[in-house]
Amino acid sequence: MPSRAITSGAAAMPSQPPRTLSLRVFQDYVVYIFFAMVLVYFAITIGDSGFLTVTNLFNIARTTAMITVIAVAMTFVIASGELDLSVGSTAALSALTCALVMQAGYGWIAAVVAALGAGLLVGCLNGFFVTVVRIPSFLVTLGMMQFIRGLDMRITYTNPVSISNKTFNALFGSGSIAGIPSLLIWSVVATVAGHVVLKYTAFGRQILATGGNRLAAEYSGVKTRRIKFYAFLLSGAAAAIAGMLYSGMMQTARFNFGEGAELMAIAAVILGGTSLFGGKATIVGTFTGALMIGAINNGLIIMGLDVSEQMMVAGAIIILAVAFARKPAH
Repeated sequence: MPSRAITSGAAAMPSQPPRTLSLRVFQDYVVYIFFAMVLVYFAITIGDSGFLTVTNLFNIARTTAMITVIAVAMTFVIASGELDLSVGSTAALSALTCALVMQAGYGWIAAVVAALGAGLLVGCLNGFFVTVVRIPSFLVTLGMMQFIRGLDMRITYTNPVSISNKTFNALFGSGSIAGIPSLLIWSVVATVAGHVVLKYTAFGRQILATGGNRLAAEYSGVKTRRIKFYAFLLSGAAAAIAGMLYSGMMQTARFNFGEGAELMAIAAVILGGTSLFGGKATIVGTFTGALMIGAINNGLIIMGLDVSEQMMVAGAIIILAVAFARKPAH
């Protein structure tokens, strides 16, 4: 008799799961749905203004390359349960470091190494204060953002530093391979590498385990503090690459490169389906989120909206997409 009661009770339960499953499937693909909707809308409204031309689509990819590179690394940081607000100012620091080393006559290879070193140093400091000193990453990276931005201004007293090295500019900005812009290639390489690392390596699994349940991960033998430290190192290196991409595209380095890049990157990561609380992440979604933000900005510019209107519309679309993508309350 008890077994019959249990059986009938179990049979009465599966009314809710199918709906929950369909909602989760929708949430997993919401960024792709919204991206398609954005493209269709702009194709209808401003298609005759050149929005869907190959030149403009490449332009969208070029202008979002820096955000994409930063966002891929930010995915690892957020998936581990942390946050990095210092990436924008770190990008500017690396750009200035790179330009000054080249200006000193050391060549573009030495300049690239120096720029990466600057980014890794910032990432190392962030990781140290978060994992060793145990200060919340929001506070650490917020303070680091302000400190590095002030340092950026102090280095050249807000004066731009021009970059005339043609090899560097072609590799990190204005060049192309078989007609494909180098900035797009950087975006694709970062996305593919990030996807492979997150999905198919022990480091990726440990990142997700750390963000999903830190205590359980530690009981399973995961060195969670070390994993978070590596995530901040990765974020610093990505910010350095982004800074060089800014420099290569503009053929100069400025203290204000990367302003707002941290917020754009976080938005791309969350839009793409990565949980802000860690434990769930998708690099392909992050890439799509960055492209969607770039397409929105590009479309609004072609429509002739001023900066304030662009910010309002883009912000509203992002809020709407995140609202649809969030998990339902249990």
